Amino acid sequence: MAELSNEDTHDLPPEPGDNDVDFPYAPEGWSRDQARDQAKGTGLQLSDDHWRVVHALQQYYAAHEPEERTLSHLSDMLEEHFQPEGGLKYLHTIFPKGPIVQGCQLAGLEPPRYAADDSFGSEA
Repeated sequence: MAELSNEDTHDLPPEPGDNDVDFPYAPEGWSRDQARDQAKGTGLQLSDDHWRVVHALQQYYAAHEPEERTLSHLSDMLEEHFQPEGGLKYLHTIFPKGPIVQGCQLAGLEPPRYAADDSFGSEA
């Protein structure tokens, strides 16, 4: 069997355990395949905007200490980041369980406290 050169392998997905170059802030052990499987299990078809949310959340979590990862800070960040598309209102249309809760789940991150309120059946 012939060996693959670097030119042949640059389009291959990263090996397990390697960092995904498109998601450099991903938590240890996270993979796109896990996110795809999780999305599929909830009936969610991932689009480029879903992946943009995953990337933005992973980057935010990498840059901020746990006490800074509040619901209001994440809401503000996503609102600003997706303002041209309609901000959080738009994100709620592509994340039926809420862009912060469902986005964090897909990104392999713990949603901030109070992001989901089961007593009201609402999620951010």
